[in-house]
Amino acid sequence: MADGTLKVGTITTSSGSGTITLGQSGETVDMANGSITLNSSMKNTPAFQAKVSSSFSVAHNTNVVMPASNELIDTDSKYDTSTYRFTPSAGKYYLFANSTFQNFSANKVAYLSIRKNGSAVATFTNGTGVQDDVSNFVGYIEEANGTDYFDAVVLQTSGSTQTATSGCFFGGYKLIGA
Repeated sequence: MADGTLKVGTITTSSGSGTITLGQSGETVDMANGSITLNSSMKNTPAFQAKVSSSFSVAHNTNVVMPASNELIDTDSKYDTSTYRFTPSAGKYYLFANSTFQNFSANKVAYLSIRKNGSAVATFTNGTGVQDDVSNFVGYIEEANGTDYFDAVVLQTSGSTQTATSGCFFGGYKLIGA
């Protein structure tokens, strides 16, 4: 066919099911002038991110679930702002969290973990030789079965109660094709 315009309402296979291929290897299909609707398996959803709205106290050697109640995004209502848990549909997810302690005690350690069903799957440990602010970031890919839940937990071993800042956050999204 010579260069031209093809105008149709629906494209289907001759059998009514199967694969429709647009273009050939090495060609580019340009859809810049239109919109594309992706089915649910082609989207990075569910996705969420929530942050802590104010500083919170973390007692010595005590796991504290990060109280990230301020949702920035929650595409499928899978994040619970009262339990601080993400309970996604089945699939593989990239999960991430950040915590910061203000004026952290010298020569002590802060931990940040992402947990699956209450057990740590990824932990980042950080300490400082001087009294200073200390931040931890952890990112991890984990599979969910549709009933699993994830949360972010902070722990510190300063010997006294420490203050985690409102800069703490927790988030995640489904990986396409994983």
